Amino acid sequence: MAWNQPGNGGNNNDRDPWKNQGGRDQGPPDLDEAMRKFFARFGLGGKGGNGGSSSGGVPMKGIAFIVVIAIIVWIIAGFYTVKEAERGVILRFGQYHSQVESGLHWRPVFIDTVIPVDVNNVKSQSTSGFMLTQDENVVRVELDVQYRVIEPRNYLFAVVDADNSLSQATDSALRYVVGHTTMDEVLTTGREQVRADTLDLLERIIEPYNLGLQIVDINLLPARPPEAVKDAFDDAISAQEDEERFIREAEAYAREVEPLARGQVRRMLQEAQAYREQIVLEAQGEVARFNELLPQYEAAPQVTRERIYLDTLQDIYSTTSKVLVDVDGSSNMLYLPLDKILEKQGVRSGNQSQVPSLSLPDNVNNGSSNSSNSSTPRDSSRQVQRSSGRG
Repeated sequence: MAWNQPGNGGNNNDRDPWKNQGGRDQGPPDLDEAMRKFFARFGLGGKGGNGGSSSGGVPMKGIAFIVVIAIIVWIIAGFYTVKEAERGVILRFGQYHSQVESGLHWRPVFIDTVIPVDVNNVKSQSTSGFMLTQDENVVRVELDVQYRVIEPRNYLFAVVDADNSLSQATDSALRYVVGHTTMDEVLTTGREQVRADTLDLLERIIEPYNLGLQIVDINLLPARPPEAVKDAFDDAISAQEDEERFIREAEAYAREVEPLARGQVRRMLQEAQAYREQIVLEAQGEVARFNELLPQYEAAPQVTRERIYLDTLQDIYSTTSKVLVDVDGSSNMLYLPLDKILEKQGVRSGNQSQVPSLSLPDNVNNGSSNSSNSSTPRDSSRQVQRSSGRG
């Protein structure tokens, strides 16, 4: 017998797949009935209970439960966090209300809106383009602006787009400054002045708009001339750099030589001072010596005169080369190569004083060897005395 055919009594074969007994065809479970049972567990059934019912058939207890859940979700959704580098701008029904610092805060959802604004990090913005200089040349200039937000409210609501307004103001200030500067200054020596003038003009331009921004710094990137004249300007810049390098080298050399020159000047001054003092002291000594000789000269003028004469000759002969020849009693002509003798003596003894030994040439007569000899200092002293006696 087939499983779906009716059987006897309480046989299990009488049960169909939908668990209907007795072979009755009741169909699948009712979905509406299942939903009613589910809502009945939360007091949302169609029939009233102990808690009463509303006019629509929904119990008050269920409505209160939904309201409580909604309030809890609304409260939890209102918590938010503002980062350390940000400030929160609160809008209530679309209008500015207040500003909050970093940390955990709460706002009523669907009433307040929070817009975070970064006020700590520095932002950067660049502008560039071909610009006309004062001498009617075209140069490409690039400028980088660094700024940060200091007033979040003004940054959001003073203008439509504060960043775009700053970009336009930067471009305007840069073109004005470059238009009043020559091309050589923009490319070489006047770059720092262009940067300073642009910064000052940019601050004055954005001040009336209250953008809520603060310019930290601006960097003027290396300017470039048009490609047609780039090589010529590269040579000009190279020459300018060489000039500055030579100037720095000259200044370094001056700083090195000047102290040496000053030291040499001080040394020469000190030597001159010492020489002056030496001469003065020697003159004073000579004066004192002559003052001591004056009484002796007055007592014995002849003897004192001869003594002074001998002392003077001794001083002269002690520092000069000399050749003494005794020609008394001889009538023969004597030839002496004095230049050769003195030259030979100078090579041999330098600055020392010596009495040279003489060698007579062959053309001198026989008796001349006996009449010429080298005299000793004692003999020279005798000759000096003899000559002084004759005088």
